[in-house]
Amino acid sequence: MKSIFRRHWLQAALAGTALAFAGSALAQNYPSKPIRLVVPFTPGGVTDTSGRLIAEQLSKRLGQQVVVDNKPGASGNIGTNQVATAEPDGYTLLLGFDGTMVINPHVFPKTGFDTLKDFAPIGKIGDAVLILVAHPSSPAKTLKEVIALSKSEKNGLSYGTSGTGGTPHIAGELLRQKTGANLVHVPYKGGGQALTDVLGGNIPLVYTAIASAMPHVKSGKLLPIAVSSAKRASSLPDVATFIENGVADFEANSWVGLLAPAKTPRAIITRLNTELTAVLNDPEVRERLNGMGITAAPGTAENFGAEISRDLAKYGPVVKAAGIKAE
Repeated sequence: MKSIFRRHWLQAALAGTALAFAGSALAQNYPSKPIRLVVPFTPGGVTDTSGRLIAEQLSKRLGQQVVVDNKPGASGNIGTNQVATAEPDGYTLLLGFDGTMVINPHVFPKTGFDTLKDFAPIGKIGDAVLILVAHPSSPAKTLKEVIALSKSEKNGLSYGTSGTGGTPHIAGELLRQKTGANLVHVPYKGGGQALTDVLGGNIPLVYTAIASAMPHVKSGKLLPIAVSSAKRASSLPDVATFIENGVADFEANSWVGLLAPAKTPRAIITRLNTELTAVLNDPEVRERLNGMGITAAPGTAENFGAEISRDLAKYGPVVKAAGIKAE
């Protein structure tokens, strides 16, 4: 009996050793051909631009071209689903966006993918800080005054965003739920249109990415109310956070990162995370990302996966309480 046990144990140990050697060899030979990076949005936006920067830098480090493939549609669901069902060989990757990965599953009755089961996180690229801004003529100059004004208005106080179910919309709903503010969401077909209307005084507030609002804040054309990050944004250090304004545990950043199909070999995930970390630690890359309103946030695949799980759980109740559904 003991000899049978030893034989099975030895077979298992040898199998594990073989897998370890195979994984190591796979990492050493990877990549041997171009890699496709699926961006589930149209070209030109901040998500796409950041993805192209990372693809360019990874190409240099990996010795193979990382080709950006834009697959827009259904708020990112179409391109994301393509990666979920792709061969898990490390040659099809996803530029993951929080709106698609952790909000869409609560907004759409069916996305075609399971965020936690269908993907292997590689690493986070960074956080895009959100900001609440107002027209300078607004009688409410601070967050406390915005909340008070909204409660005094019979029909509430309107805030514009880039669209229903996006991260700015969810952030606005989270603010409403945490403070009791009487805020009314006004969805636009894009953040640019929302900014145009607040600049023209047609809408009192807009929740948007800091990169879009920053030039107007610095020129005095928009009044900053607060930023949604845990700490003040380096690009607008004089603007206080919602937490500093008394809204406890309020953090609602938009993030972007790299993911692969589930069951992609661990050795490949480790190699890609190592190269991504090196790219994000490059001062020039960090500066270029900062210009896009993204703060580089290199870290382990495990930490990125844990953040995805937390956000998926966090935003579910917010979406449900707000009654947000895909149109």
